[in-house]
Amino acid sequence: MAIERRSFRLGLVAGLFLVSGIIVGIMLAARMQWMPLAESGISASTPAAAAVALNAPQSNFVPVVKAAAPAVVNISTTRVVQRSGGQFQSPFMDDPFFRHFFGDEFSRRFNGPRKREESSLGSGVIVDSAGYIVTNNHVIAQADEIKVLLSDEREFTGKVVGTDPKTDLAVIKIDAKNLPTVPWGNSNGLEVGEYVLAVGNPFGLNQTITMGIVSAVGRANVGIADYEDFIQTDAAINPGNSGGALVNTRGELVGINTAIFSRSGGYMGIGFAVPSNMARSVMESLIKTGKVVRGWLGVSIQKVTQDLAKQFGLIDARGALVSEVIDDSPAAKYGIKSGDVIVAFDGKPVDNPTVLRNIVAATEVGKKVKVNVVRDGKQKTLTIKIAEQPKDLARLDEEEGPKSEGVNSSLAGLEVSNITPELARRLNVPKDTTGVVVTSVEPGTAAHSAGVKRGDVIIEVNRQRVGSVKDFRDVAGKLKKKESILLRINRQGGKIFIVIKP
Repeated sequence: MAIERRSFRLGLVAGLFLVSGIIVGIMLAARMQWMPLAESGISASTPAAAAVALNAPQSNFVPVVKAAAPAVVNISTTRVVQRSGGQFQSPFMDDPFFRHFFGDEFSRRFNGPRKREESSLGSGVIVDSAGYIVTNNHVIAQADEIKVLLSDEREFTGKVVGTDPKTDLAVIKIDAKNLPTVPWGNSNGLEVGEYVLAVGNPFGLNQTITMGIVSAVGRANVGIADYEDFIQTDAAINPGNSGGALVNTRGELVGINTAIFSRSGGYMGIGFAVPSNMARSVMESLIKTGKVVRGWLGVSIQKVTQDLAKQFGLIDARGALVSEVIDDSPAAKYGIKSGDVIVAFDGKPVDNPTVLRNIVAATEVGKKVKVNVVRDGKQKTLTIKIAEQPKDLARLDEEEGPKSEGVNSSLAGLEVSNITPELARRLNVPKDTTGVVVTSVEPGTAAHSAGVKRGDVIIEVNRQRVGSVKDFRDVAGKLKKKESILLRINRQGGKIFIVIKP
């Protein structure tokens, strides 16, 4: 009897353990989402479920890829290139003996133009179901023929609608309807650390998807285009990805993949994309007018350094310092002056010159905007009517403020001379330029460390005009030994400020 009771107890305990294990297993399966979707009452095949999937946090990006990938196309271009040096001339063709046996006709054919055909691959994004495709300008530049391959293997000939080398963007069109598209996203809302997917055709491998995060936003001075406000990402971008889509986890187009930083020619973890807001503005302008209409203020600007901030009464080194105001420009007409520091434009803060250039360019022509400047240490608000950027306007590059690490005082080590018409011609400055020419800068001096160069034309010292060597000496003689000096310089036609620290 004792043995039977013991067996019964052991069986009861084993049964309890078994039931407990089954219950725990069911709970874990539910928590780990091992149960089929049908049992949860959600069908992945319904449109509503797809919409929820794109807007909910994802354990994978399959719905995003299915939504965005069909709108990314393969672009292949060809162009005929004349062989460098023109015609190839054989040394035998002028030999009478050779010409006697082979004849003049062979000579003409042998010496004919040598041409070769070049091809390249890239990507594009369908943004309109009527066939409009956004890509990079460098993908289709100088192409004689553009072929567009869709995700369903249909091929079309692309026609250039318009190009914008200043942003490295272009729009082409194919003769097709009801095409899949990617919805535009708001690139201004991107956060550093956010997941993004790069969709393109690297090395001709169609419909390739790579994943990464937004590494940085607002990247400028990269040297890729005139107007730069790049999204930086570590999503793998390789040759052939140019012009492809950068999408967020909601399947929205937030950028056009443009370039990579690489020492090997391949992926090294740093890629750049034109933000969607800029791309959309350029695209709409190209479709509407065939060109990009940009706003124009008419100033030459430079970065505000810590030393310049002190000189101009700024609390911190932010804003865009106006080094020159162009005649007959909106800035000249509405009161902006050289030495003003623009800290806000149309209600948007201006942290650096690049931000100002991009905001002004995107401003509607004819719009009146509020421009906040700091002048003589005081805030001032101006209302300015923006004009259209002139077609023949030479690029006004932002001047990087030179570093000031002077260890000496005053203007010691500078040699200057009066400007002459011949010197003006050689220095590429207007004939009516006034000031003194720097003929020598002694190495190791404060002026040399601050960035003053031979050939610079000094037009102001501490905001006092200097028209001759005598004026320069008069002003320099009144400077204190430990006084910082603010120079306004004409360097090859562009005006900049430089601070010399004692």
